Amino acid sequence: MKTTELFDLTNKTAIITGGSSGLGSQMALALAEAGANIVICSRNIQACQEMSDLLNQQGYHSIALKCDITNQEDIDYVVDETIKNFGTIDILINNSGTSWIAPVLDIPADKWDKVMNVNLKGMFFFSQAVAKIMKDQGGGKIINISSVTGLFGTNPAFLDSVAYNTSKGAVVSLTKDLAVKLAQYNIQVNAIAPGFFPTKITKALDKATTIILSKIPAKRFGTDQDLKGSALFLSSKASDYITGQLLVVDGGLTTNL
Repeated sequence: MKTTELFDLTNKTAIITGGSSGLGSQMALALAEAGANIVICSRNIQACQEMSDLLNQQGYHSIALKCDITNQEDIDYVVDETIKNFGTIDILINNSGTSWIAPVLDIPADKWDKVMNVNLKGMFFFSQAVAKIMKDQGGGKIINISSVTGLFGTNPAFLDSVAYNTSKGAVVSLTKDLAVKLAQYNIQVNAIAPGFFPTKITKALDKATTIILSKIPAKRFGTDQDLKGSALFLSSKASDYITGQLLVVDGGLTTNL
């Protein structure tokens, strides 16, 4: 097989949760450019439709679906509609996420639960639903979006988000365990840990920009191109013998702590 064929996603179908903006939209575009059919889903159906329309206008194939990933019925709806429209589910990118900024001594229980339900519970049950389809198909790819903040403690002066950090650390453990359990079905499960990219969640860090940049050897934040290659690699046949791994995309931040 030629190298270009390893990265060809023609006739493959990818579901990207939270794929209407930020890192999700960047990954959606990457997979569409490689030939995949794209399903964009999140609670904000208008934003999903706008992203889906953009892809279709560029000649790709995409649909938008409303989904609260903490609701099992919504997950089942997205799975059913994806099969109905495209026939297969070959790739799942669990990108939906939320955060709550508050001092560690003050974060309320309901906000802790909200972050865990979206970032961890929803990720697991979406993976479970899709893995059942992938098992019957003979394989597939699941990519979980973690974060560098799940790999170390963060100074509260610039990032006071203990629930978010904890959930993203748990994503790494979930990824490894799912990888072991699903390998028998030829399903590869890996995670990406982005560093600091300009997204809605990281806007809360505007005041700490100078501090953060001083710790990134590349001396810049991630751009709208920096995650595309990683997402494509882990979605393609090029990564068929890679599972349970965490790919850190952070400009060297975690090597400089």
